[in-house]
Amino acid sequence: MPLTYSSYLKLDELLGLQRPVSEGPEHDETLFIVIHQVYELWFKQILHELDYLKLLLERGDLPRSMDTLKRVLTILKVVVAQIDVLETMTPLEFLSFRDRLESGSGFQSFQFRELEFVLGAKNPAALERYRDMPEYRQRLEARLAAPTVWDAFLRFLDRAGHPVPRGLIERDRTRKAEPAPELHPVLIEIYRRNPAVRSLCERLVDLDEGLQEWRYRHVKMVQRTIGTRGGTGGSAGAAYLATTLDQPLFPDLWAIRTEL
Repeated sequence: MPLTYSSYLKLDELLGLQRPVSEGPEHDETLFIVIHQVYELWFKQILHELDYLKLLLERGDLPRSMDTLKRVLTILKVVVAQIDVLETMTPLEFLSFRDRLESGSGFQSFQFRELEFVLGAKNPAALERYRDMPEYRQRLEARLAAPTVWDAFLRFLDRAGHPVPRGLIERDRTRKAEPAPELHPVLIEIYRRNPAVRSLCERLVDLDEGLQEWRYRHVKMVQRTIGTRGGTGGSAGAAYLATTLDQPLFPDLWAIRTEL
């Protein structure tokens, strides 16, 4: 059979994956499933792009690194905008099928954990949530050991001749990168003397801000939908999500603004 639009995209399989579990089923459960499946597809694409970004930074390819970051930022805008669609569902409409989710929760999204890890928000304790899911745990273990986007950026600067402190280049990659005041003079000099690399820094700040915007919108969506109820899957719901706010991925790029 010749390749067709439907066969290339595997539409029969794709459109058969929305399977509500509520009785009836409840009308809004289909929307809930579609939105979250689309989120996971976008997470997959963002991970694909960030892995490519790290490779480009390793090669010293600044123009294509900038293009790839622009694509990620554009996807993030779509991801944030999807919350507007989800918020068309009222609290009562969500509660009509929420109990049927049982222990299922977005808290369990292994791809979002991968995204956090590759962007530097590493937390080895998160692996314990996947004790009974060896495939997901292996993927997270690999991300935990791998360099982050920030690590790739620092090596890019180092190879370009900027005096990045060796301790930052050789740090323990399994841990979250901590703010490094000793890096600030390097970044300030870049901002003052190197417009091309300054633009790369600003695009990383855009990425950081974009993820923080998604986290904030996610918190407010949960609050308006279930209030202070605990989340499914054993999470604390909005109370837990609120603890992830104001946690910049690249704190040094924010800190230097008071020193420029």
